[in-house]
Amino acid sequence: MSTMRTKHAPSFKAKVALEAYKEEKTSSELAGLYQVHPGLIRNWKTLLVKGAPGLFNGKGHSDKDQEKLIEELYRQIGQLKVELDWLKKSLDLPHEEKVMEDVKFLVETYGSLFSSSSLNVSHAAV
Repeated sequence: MSTMRTKHAPSFKAKVALEAYKEEKTSSELAGLYQVHPGLIRNWKTLLVKGAPGLFNGKGHSDKDQEKLIEELYRQIGQLKVELDWLKKSLDLPHEEKVMEDVKFLVETYGSLFSSSSLNVSHAAV
């Protein structure tokens, strides 16, 4: 005959462990009352005793801090994605074409300031 393991809710475990910690009833009495094995009750009590100090370590607001951290990290990831996309787009053209585009832009924008002889740019210089 096979029996399925029962998964007990954390609130149930805490309730039974607190009862065991009070030591008003023995593990056997609690086992009969709650229909669980006495060994489980002892394990839950041990977990309760070991974990109780962690409740008072001053990190009760860690969920809010963690949410802020996660929000900030997502913001940074978004910013980095935008910068990466911009860099990928900027680096699509070969270097010489980019330089020539910059030179053309400068000539169109500030062409009147330069003499035609100073604009002799060869591909070898680039």
